[in-house]
Amino acid sequence: MAPYATELDANTTPLAKAAEHSVLARQGVARMAMPRPPATRIFVVANQKGGVGKTTSTVNVAAAMSQLGQRVLVIDLDPQGNASTALNIDHRRGAPSTYDALVDGEDLANVVAVCPDVPNLHVVPATIDLAGAEIELVSVVARESRLRKAIHGHPLVGDAATAGEDRYDYVFVDCPPSLGLLTLNALVAGDEMLIPIQAEYYALEGLGQLLETVDMVRAHLNQNLAVSTILITMYDARTRLAAGVAEEVREHFGDQVLRTVIPRSVRVSEAPSYAQTVMTYDPGSPGALSYFEAAREIAAKGGAR
Repeated sequence: MAPYATELDANTTPLAKAAEHSVLARQGVARMAMPRPPATRIFVVANQKGGVGKTTSTVNVAAAMSQLGQRVLVIDLDPQGNASTALNIDHRRGAPSTYDALVDGEDLANVVAVCPDVPNLHVVPATIDLAGAEIELVSVVARESRLRKAIHGHPLVGDAATAGEDRYDYVFVDCPPSLGLLTLNALVAGDEMLIPIQAEYYALEGLGQLLETVDMVRAHLNQNLAVSTILITMYDARTRLAAGVAEEVREHFGDQVLRTVIPRSVRVSEAPSYAQTVMTYDPGSPGALSYFEAAREIAAKGGAR
């Protein structure tokens, strides 16, 4: 079957879109391949408010990017290892992991695992060892720059001239739900931030603290960091509350907010229990289609600040 390279017709029914997405995803066809960015885009996925769909968004956007013909690396920086679980990567204690790169200085290329279910998707898993990393790094020189050094030391991170055609197009760093040293490492390492915001009451609660931290990092440690992408998650179109929250977020952040919203979905929630993303668990579901469209929007923005 020839690669699917044309955009879905705007008049296609949702059922037809779902069926087409499901068939093509299961056949491993490169769907609507997007142009590759000229250099690796490094995203930090962060929000210290728990339960907003941070890890879910990381793994599903990453899998969708792979379906769009991109080469993707996910770095799991959360000691719980939920991103590693969803991508079916071994993260038992002692497995090669982000701990080895951050604390022991191991080359990132030596701790990368291949996602068995999604082509062109690689993962640096997190093990429970990472829980002690913040304490172990306290006395280390330039402790907040360890992840940046590891990422930029990877031979497949960079532009075509430095990293070649096999380079990673996207790196997504999944942060823990806190503003500790691990998240600080991610903010120093990244160029762009993807912030998932739940479409519920108190959605913006705590976001101010995160943005203050971003401003501090930008002023002192990483002037290139930009909040480029905000994704509204757990959207329930039946409620006025969700619409109101979405409107408020768009008023605050404008074009940084993706047009695509992620609906509340049982299938999205079920997928990790089967060690899958929703992109492979149920590629025809509304959640999978929404994450696919969100990934297309991110790719189309092309790193614009």
